[in-house]
Amino acid sequence: MKNKGIHHISIISGDPQVNADFYVKTLGLRLVLKTVNQDDPGTYHLFYANGEGAPGSSITFFPWPMAMQAKPGTGTVSAVSFTVPEGSCDYWIDRFAEQDVKFDTPITRFGKKVLPFYDTDGLKLELVEDEKSKNVPAWKGGTIPEIFSIRGFWGSNLHLTDYTATIDILQDVMDFKLTDESDSEILLTTQSDLGHSIIIEKAEDAKSGTNGRGYVHHIAFRAKDENDLKAMRQKVIELGLSPTQLIDRHVFMSVYFQTPGGVLFEIATDGPGYKSVAESEEEMGKKLFLPPWLEPRRDLIEQRLQPVTV
Repeated sequence: MKNKGIHHISIISGDPQVNADFYVKTLGLRLVLKTVNQDDPGTYHLFYANGEGAPGSSITFFPWPMAMQAKPGTGTVSAVSFTVPEGSCDYWIDRFAEQDVKFDTPITRFGKKVLPFYDTDGLKLELVEDEKSKNVPAWKGGTIPEIFSIRGFWGSNLHLTDYTATIDILQDVMDFKLTDESDSEILLTTQSDLGHSIIIEKAEDAKSGTNGRGYVHHIAFRAKDENDLKAMRQKVIELGLSPTQLIDRHVFMSVYFQTPGGVLFEIATDGPGYKSVAESEEEMGKKLFLPPWLEPRRDLIEQRLQPVTV
């Protein structure tokens, strides 16, 4: 369970430069991979993570500037939570006030202090003070003092009406354990330092959420390697679901499947990682990466893309 949990979370956003400014400059994350949506090569796929680009730290975006605003509802990922060192929330409240970032009053949930806030597309985010964050190195090249910086994911919230089957998937395939429950929420965890928590929100309204800016497209969970991925895929099949074949994303291998609760799940390998497609560790995320089958079209693709700088 030390290497189980969330791998990455992918979201639909609006303007790519606005998105990059928020996640790199305001939140202090690192742009670790700048590539294109392999299903729509005329648009970006941007990956932000901690300084090492570690599994459990990367939040990724499909920027579509003309996309409509998403609407919340059941069958969706309702919040994405980052882990920060204990005692960090006061710093972030001051920063958000200075940066004109919308945020809510801090709360305590399952014994952790939580600061809810929102990105430029209305996506609900959270900072969770967690002692485990001290086990993850801070990025020295970011905009945030290391003692307060985001280290990766704490977890994510799933807003579900039908959640029994999703809990079975999380336990039987992803190695989460049910560790706590309240009247309205269920907490499942692993022992990983990053991406170790999923909260199931028991939805009372059955109205489904709608796609658009600020909508979580899918949430990916960790597989150690390709053999582990194949074994996890077989478990998904045994639960009566229909995962895709293995897909080579160059920085990881993965499979996708739709959950009965409505959320699209992915399983992704820890490696080879974002450094594998960069010329050097220092150049990670700076040059547009294209898979080999798109490389002959680089000039045309770059002409169509809006420049993004950080």
